[in-house]
Amino acid sequence: MKKLLIGFFVLINISWVSAQNSITFYPDSAKHQISRHIYGHFAEHLGRLIYDGIYVDDSLDVETTNGLRNDIIAALKEIGIPNLRWPGGCFADTYNWRDGIGPKEDRPTIINTHWGGIVENNSFGTHEFLELCKLLDCEPVICGNVGSGTVREMSQWVEYLNFEGESPMANLRKENGHEDAFNVKYFGIGNENWGCGGNMSAEYYRDKMTNFSTYAKDYGSNKLYRVAGGPNSGDYHWMETLMSSARSRNSFQGVSVHHYTIEGDRWEDKGSATEYDERSWQKYMINAWRMDELVTKHSAIMDKYDPEKSKGLIIDEWGNWHLPEPGSNPGFLYQHNTLRDAVTASINFNVFNNHADRVKMANIAQVVNVLQALILTKEEEMLLTPTYYVFKMYKVHHDAMLIPSEVKGETYGEGDRTMNAIQTSCSKARDGKIHVTLSNVDPNKELEVECGFEGLGKVKALKGEIITGEKITSLNDFGQEEQVNIQEFNSFKATGNKLTVKMPSKSVVMIELEVE
Repeated sequence: MKKLLIGFFVLINISWVSAQNSITFYPDSAKHQISRHIYGHFAEHLGRLIYDGIYVDDSLDVETTNGLRNDIIAALKEIGIPNLRWPGGCFADTYNWRDGIGPKEDRPTIINTHWGGIVENNSFGTHEFLELCKLLDCEPVICGNVGSGTVREMSQWVEYLNFEGESPMANLRKENGHEDAFNVKYFGIGNENWGCGGNMSAEYYRDKMTNFSTYAKDYGSNKLYRVAGGPNSGDYHWMETLMSSARSRNSFQGVSVHHYTIEGDRWEDKGSATEYDERSWQKYMINAWRMDELVTKHSAIMDKYDPEKSKGLIIDEWGNWHLPEPGSNPGFLYQHNTLRDAVTASINFNVFNNHADRVKMANIAQVVNVLQALILTKEEEMLLTPTYYVFKMYKVHHDAMLIPSEVKGETYGEGDRTMNAIQTSCSKARDGKIHVTLSNVDPNKELEVECGFEGLGKVKALKGEIITGEKITSLNDFGQEEQVNIQEFNSFKATGNKLTVKMPSKSVVMIELEVE
């Protein structure tokens, strides 16, 4: 796949002065690993994500492997995709897995009641999803049906996936062409059960989840990592209910939180994905930054009942939710993706990284053609969005050791709705290299940042990368040269144990260093 790396070059006349913004990094305090699964993805049966997205028919002149688009597979492998969540989302809690196995001509058609009311032929099911994960070399994350399904239905799905011996479900899998067990590790016990997954109370879901989880068995050496359906955004009562019961805690290894960034304070307050002013930009930055508050408060509840941090916080739906593109099916949630989405993605990643002690997985919504997608397709054409390039830049943090940091300096926002204008996270890779990621959320001001590394004698800067654009609305579109991608960045210098960086406005930067 050929990529255009034209983009917007940043030229800066460097005159180094005392910085108003400072960051102190503490390498000696690095003790938590940043899980690569923080950089996970989500593929729901929604709009043009599966059909006419990842999975296409012969009418399109693109190279495929059993209907799976090779260009999309190559792009996702390039960013080291660690996991992929499927089949939903809301769709999961109406989905019967048996509809998607066996000869395709025998599979029943179903109505996708959640997303557009379209009819699906179930040609993409369990085997096709797991083949996709194998091609991507990533972990499958399967979400089971608690909302409208049964305990037996979920139990048999797990058996079908993971039992190696002789049993009705294992034999059925073999009849369908897969002799060996799939050994799926990550399994969700329902999705958004406070809403589209059943409109349950926290207490009712807790008891039902415990029942379902009991029959989602481990088989052989494969141990399930069960993800309980956790709260929506700031529903701390839901988290307290799941964590306070020992019986409940023993039924899962991770608990999810869902949080989408919108323009306003009400769910209805969504704006255009591509046409907006600085006020809208500011609202998205501040609302994205709220993720730190949510993770902090949910983690505090988990710490009360799980001080050993044996349970993971799983942010398995997050991202920007804008209005659908004009002229598109509103039930398909198709939206474009701009520099604003790239900067808010970096804010979220810095939050997840800095909470590496508790956050063990996150899944952006969603991977192709839906919400804050990394990839958009238009018939044979495919493009990489600004968000894609943030995933590519932050790949340096996969499974690296978090270096804690302290940020002081200028703020961005108005009144009591402000945030640090500079956002950061830092890690040390296995080869000893240190990677600093920085975001300047201010769309108007270049900011100089002085970074100090406590306990280190001298650091040497090896290279820099930047993501920015000419305008706050810069985007990548079909038939045009890319406006937003990764470019070389040189506006930094290292002296002793300090690194000074000139951060352009509305930018995301990565600096690679080594200790001398």
